[in-house]
Amino acid sequence: MKSVFLSALGRCSHTLRGLGRDRTGNVAIVVALSLVPMLVAVGASFDYIRSYNVRQRMQSDLDSALIAAVKQINNTEDTDALEQKVSDWFHAQVENSYALGEIEIDTTNHNITATASGTVPTTFMKIANIDTVPVSVASAVKGPATSYLNVYIVIDTSPSMLLAATTAGQAAMYSGIKCQFACHTGDTHTIGKKTYANNYKYSTEKGIKLRADVAGDAVREVLDMIDESDSNHERIKVGLYSLGDTLTEVLTPTLNTETARNRLADANYGLTSATSKAATYFDVSLATLKQKVGAGGDGTSSGSPLKLVLLLTDGVQSQREWVTDKVNTNRTYGAYWNKVAPLNPDWCGYLKDQSDTMAVLYTEYLPITSDWGYNATVGSTMTSANWKNTWGGTMDSDVSSSITRRDYIPYALADCASSKSLFISASSSTEITAGLSALFTQYLSSVRLTQ
Repeated sequence: MKSVFLSALGRCSHTLRGLGRDRTGNVAIVVALSLVPMLVAVGASFDYIRSYNVRQRMQSDLDSALIAAVKQINNTEDTDALEQKVSDWFHAQVENSYALGEIEIDTTNHNITATASGTVPTTFMKIANIDTVPVSVASAVKGPATSYLNVYIVIDTSPSMLLAATTAGQAAMYSGIKCQFACHTGDTHTIGKKTYANNYKYSTEKGIKLRADVAGDAVREVLDMIDESDSNHERIKVGLYSLGDTLTEVLTPTLNTETARNRLADANYGLTSATSKAATYFDVSLATLKQKVGAGGDGTSSGSPLKLVLLLTDGVQSQREWVTDKVNTNRTYGAYWNKVAPLNPDWCGYLKDQSDTMAVLYTEYLPITSDWGYNATVGSTMTSANWKNTWGGTMDSDVSSSITRRDYIPYALADCASSKSLFISASSSTEITAGLSALFTQYLSSVRLTQ
């Protein structure tokens, strides 16, 4: 009996010692005690991410509301109506729980500022008795669409702008006279019993529309938009310029868009397909344009207008003799063919450096691989152009020097523009017309957020 008792006592003692070493219960207690703050911490991250997203949406909605209102700031002196417009636009986008704060409207300087605030309900943070997270935003806008503005429309009038505007037109030109360009100089053509003095005469009698004609259509579209944007003709002036071996001012900036339309249509002013220049010297023309345009202002008065240059071009620095230059009748490479190359974007800096905005519509120089002159000049490589030594140009570092001069044109023109959003490439007649309008719209709608 005694041995049984001692044996049982030994087993009990061993069990007690085992319990003393067991930490399982302690860990459970520690985990239980830590669980609440851990959940609060994780939940706080989740709730704050939600509140951040709400704040971002609220900021975007407030910006949009102010942009919508600032475009009307010149059309009314009723600031109460503009405040209501901001409120309507804001509340159309957000939940009713978000409230607009103070709205300030300065019609003189075309500024609108506003604040908005609200709360975001929490989920996990309710454990810590935090039911909402406050959010607030502020915004301020100043719009060029309501400022004084001078628009300088510059049209490339080089022979390459006399390319037929459509694929069908180019095919018709080539079928008839073996050339897609409607040049004013060159050989006569006799087809059947009909003789044409030059390529241009052939194109006009066949009713083939040229890129120069499309350029005129595009400019007229912009003039219509100016009429719409400034119906009282008080703020937006437009000037017309032809770009060739030099720059010609066809019309100094005027509030009268009808005068601009008349100059655009009159062949005597050199902006129609009836005339063209023999060369395109951007270095000379853009330097002259700098003097004509002058420094851009802040748009607050007619004496300090914002200044926008709309350049419509194929972007090739060239002269007719450089293209036709040849060593012999076998049309081997001429001494000056390397001069036919994209413009140097640094020349556009003449204007951008004096606070003028450059917008560029590239009327794509379509490849004409069947033409020996094209293949020897624009169709040849940038390496063969020796662009740096010839025109001082520096190629984009991520573009191969083996790229053709034609394919590098959009890179050069995009660098010419004040921003990538103010560069558009167009290959068809409809794209050219729509493209110039899009650039003008892009500028007017690019309201500057000041806060």
